[in-house]
Amino acid sequence: MTTSARVGWQLVSITTGKEATLRVYVWRQLRRLGAVYLHKSVCLLPDEPVVRDALRPILARVRAQGGTVRNLLIRIEGPDHDALVTEQRTARDEEYREVIERVPSFLAEIAMETARGRATYAEVEESEADLERFEKWLTAISARDYFDASAGVEARAAVQRCRDALTGFEAAALAAEFDDTDTDTDSPAATGAGLTVVEGAT
Repeated sequence: MTTSARVGWQLVSITTGKEATLRVYVWRQLRRLGAVYLHKSVCLLPDEPVVRDALRPILARVRAQGGTVRNLLIRIEGPDHDALVTEQRTARDEEYREVIERVPSFLAEIAMETARGRATYAEVEESEADLERFEKWLTAISARDYFDASAGVEARAAVQRCRDALTGFEAAALAAEFDDTDTDTDSPAATGAGLTVVEGAT
């Protein structure tokens, strides 16, 4: 992550023509990088190594498919720079808050299934898939959080609560599946009665 003192920005102008698929691809990729759009075909991105690396294949694809590209390194100072940084942080804060707002329902679902005695492997898998989506979402936001938006700390803590809750849910499911009553010390399986050891068996 960079700091607000850094003033290097990339100005990216892309024209894709009437190729709808290419236009959608470019829009999605630039949004994923956290682009600030000045116009439908012009945007700004911080001049970061990770951004430069990510832009190369995007711009190469546009050129290969007949589009036009302008990628300029510019310097922005003073209030304009501060306003861009604020816009970036605000956008990331909004995304982080979306993650935070979804966490209570995840935790409530686990609490409800536990209370109902439905801590099972199937339920654990379902909750695990939900957590993976949270983690991928959080990772994507963090990757474009170039100026350390304040809500990131809360979002990461919220997802950690989900991880902790799932760990407890997994333990409950394991205990339910291998209940102590399933182990009978008088049974042949427990005592080894009826079992024959064959020496030299491979």
